[in-house]
Amino acid sequence: MLVCDHVEVPMALARVLVVDDDEAVRVSLCAILEKHDFNVTCAADVSAALKFISSQKYDVLLSDLHMPGAGDGLTVVSAMRHANPQAVTLLLSSFPEMSAAANAILMQTDEIIVKPMRIPDLIDAIMQRLAKGPLHKRKIESLATILERTIDVSIADWYQDVEKEDTLMAIPLSREVRCRHLPQLFSDLAERLQALKPLGTKELKSKSASNHGTERRKQGYTAAMMVEESRILQVTIFHTLQKNLGTIDFSVLLLGVMTIADEVDSQLSQSMESYLAESIQDTLPA
Repeated sequence: MLVCDHVEVPMALARVLVVDDDEAVRVSLCAILEKHDFNVTCAADVSAALKFISSQKYDVLLSDLHMPGAGDGLTVVSAMRHANPQAVTLLLSSFPEMSAAANAILMQTDEIIVKPMRIPDLIDAIMQRLAKGPLHKRKIESLATILERTIDVSIADWYQDVEKEDTLMAIPLSREVRCRHLPQLFSDLAERLQALKPLGTKELKSKSASNHGTERRKQGYTAAMMVEESRILQVTIFHTLQKNLGTIDFSVLLLGVMTIADEVDSQLSQSMESYLAESIQDTLPA
């Protein structure tokens, strides 16, 4: 039993997962924590850490922020938050200044500890966090959930950017008509994300996307204008995700972003098919 600010913490029961790709740092940390009566598990990379998190319960995560290969400390933190939201999460970083990303990082982890750290300070930080419990109990959201929750704001942002494009606004349409295809498109995006289909999947056929192409052709859009609208949509979606970094599940962020881009491109392709078919129809004799 150890005492931290007059709070007794049963450290022998505290299970700690240490994640660091630097073998010397990892071995040293694990040895030191074991000497202080922690039950320690060590992982050399994100993949190993995720396997431990999915199969075991931990009280503390102590992870390096910057690691090579797929994922980093944020991926591990997100996985721990999802699997065990009561665990204390501590990130180790070699950079004392954390730029703009610090706010998003701090929304998902309890503390960032700058390397090199004094061992007494590290032990004290772990003890204090265990005594107080995790600071952040914010629910981590999937990309699909975020897109569904922010659909009205995203559409408003998209329309605002479209209004800045003189070429697009040369076609006089009401806001309702110009945005008519977007609710279903966002619904299709969420469905694609939830289905966890491989990149390049072409199973999801959207009647809405097809109708959108036909409608845009009748409204007088050029093919280039349709591509520009789609480009603005992707930028809008990524800005939405940027504004919600604090709740994003980082463990699936990269795949999710690629899936979103893939699905938006797929919808554009389906729209263009019907657009071209309508164009050919226009050239046929009456």
